[in-house]
Amino acid sequence: MVKYLFLFASLLINYNSKAQSVTSLSDCESIFLKNNLSLLAAQFNIDGSKALTIQAKLWDNPYLSSEFNARNPENGKYFDMGKSGQKAASIQQLIYMGGKKKAQIELAKNNQVIAALEFQDLLRNLKFELRRSYYTLYFNLKKLEVTTQQINNLDTLVKSYGVQSAKGNVPIKDYVRLQSLLLDLKNERMETIKSNIEEEANLNILLADSIQVKPLLNDKIFNKYLLPTSLNLFDLEQQALLLRPDYTVSIQNVRANEININLQKAMRVPDITIGSSWDQHGGAFDNQINLTLGLPLILWNKNQGNIKYAESMTSMARTDRQSGELKLKAEVVSAYKKWLDANINYKQLLESNIDNYESVYQGVLNNFKKGNIGILDFTDFLESYNQMRAHFNELKKSMVLSSESLNSVINKELF
Repeated sequence: MVKYLFLFASLLINYNSKAQSVTSLSDCESIFLKNNLSLLAAQFNIDGSKALTIQAKLWDNPYLSSEFNARNPENGKYFDMGKSGQKAASIQQLIYMGGKKKAQIELAKNNQVIAALEFQDLLRNLKFELRRSYYTLYFNLKKLEVTTQQINNLDTLVKSYGVQSAKGNVPIKDYVRLQSLLLDLKNERMETIKSNIEEEANLNILLADSIQVKPLLNDKIFNKYLLPTSLNLFDLEQQALLLRPDYTVSIQNVRANEININLQKAMRVPDITIGSSWDQHGGAFDNQINLTLGLPLILWNKNQGNIKYAESMTSMARTDRQSGELKLKAEVVSAYKKWLDANINYKQLLESNIDNYESVYQGVLNNFKKGNIGILDFTDFLESYNQMRAHFNELKKSMVLSSESLNSVINKELF
């Protein structure tokens, strides 16, 4: 019995160690880089492209053929392959001409570069998604703290007013007004909890782990988003054009199609098949050794269709690159304006001494309990206070997320 209890305790300890939570963003990102299934799949794509580059460098294997006598009509012997019989052998090797092999290798190397860039772009997008969910969860939890505190305070008041209303000591309309305000807060809390469940699920998918995330954002971390940063829009656009992997992919796609044009033109040049053959008695001489040379005649099929197709795909790739540049610049402008707006609004709000509102709230609440403030004044203040706290929380959230969005759009840690 003691043995089984010890085993159960060991399993419980092991489970609790696995169910530990993670708080810091850096720890989340470490788990993300290690576990994320999309990143692992993209890494396999890079490995596959490297393998294709190796394959492109390989030459075709030589072709060996042989010929043996089946029946000698002079003596009636079958498989007469002795000294007086007949057998022959040949070996051939295909030699690529016109730079085909070089173009194939260049194309494979370019595709390998594209695979690595696509991995970097996937990492950029998923990293921003991770940070967005992490910080959204944090600010939702801060909102829940305030909402839960107010619900607890109002719940006591509603119960008290319910009793007094039943006795006829307070108007029922005051009781209904307080109850309505309480229901609004509970609905708000329910929506926030629903949002948290979605963000937690998203984090679990990104981390490929059911570990509980308890986000942390102290003043030191938050203040880095408030540092005076001289961001020039033109410089940001130029940095994005240099640093964004998806835009670089569009450039590499143009290069890949240009290489393909060269490859398709090289396909017009006939390849040479060179080899040697030996014939025991079937040639002009006994044990005859021959040099073989062969090539196709380029008469009707000059690969003109594939060349035209490659040229069309190159034109399309160039157009896509130009379109991608315009979209990227528009994305930078949008992210920059959102960051600038969030920065200005938050700094303006800081000038209103937000910390004093908490003491004002407690004072109004205490005065209402003492009967010094009427129900209308109290509920009006409470609604204004809730809007102010929600607005302040959203501005901080917008400040953080707009900064992270700008980081992601430029693909650089600006903050």
